[in-house]
Amino acid sequence: MQHQGLKLRSDIHLTRKLGHCVGICFIAAVFNLLGLKASWILLICVSLFIIPLDLLRQKNEALNKATLRIFGPFMRKHEAHAISGMTYLYLGCMVLLLFTDRHLITMTLLFLAFGDPIASFFGIRYGKDKIIGNKTLQGTMAAFAVCALISGLYCYFNNLMTERLLIVAPLSGLIGAVAELAPVGKLDDNFTFPVISATLLYVLFKVYGGFPV
Repeated sequence: MQHQGLKLRSDIHLTRKLGHCVGICFIAAVFNLLGLKASWILLICVSLFIIPLDLLRQKNEALNKATLRIFGPFMRKHEAHAISGMTYLYLGCMVLLLFTDRHLITMTLLFLAFGDPIASFFGIRYGKDKIIGNKTLQGTMAAFAVCALISGLYCYFNNLMTERLLIVAPLSGLIGAVAELAPVGKLDDNFTFPVISATLLYVLFKVYGGFPV
């Protein structure tokens, strides 16, 4: 079955990127305003709907057609008969919450909300120099710049590692670039990006005093 209108990986797909950004910012807002427990409840409730739907629609064409009619503007063509990025995203966010630290989780969510889609945009729009697979130098540099800026502003306004900001911000940018670039088998980067980012930020926080004493 052909799925007309679904975007390819090589398409910029601004609707998907905007939806991704808004959705992650909403999770970050819930986490910061209502706390860890409320964030777990939100992610579990949404996952109990999204994940079974993602699995069942692959075996039921009528359900799949209905799903594509509703979520099609946010999906890519390869997801028509495969696990969607939304499932990987919510699973990645649940792993992220295991880190528990407010600043680490918030920074990772901001990296995911802005660094990942902006890197994708620059990689598709301006990418010429391939590094790994379809990842380009231009997209990776965009991820570095955005994540370094986010880290610098976040740490400054939250009085976090400010005395080491000129070291922490570039290293955070490097973490975002590595997380965006690194392939982990066939796993979707909606899962690997937050997990890799949070793991490396945990090390950075440990080394440069990001955790409360």
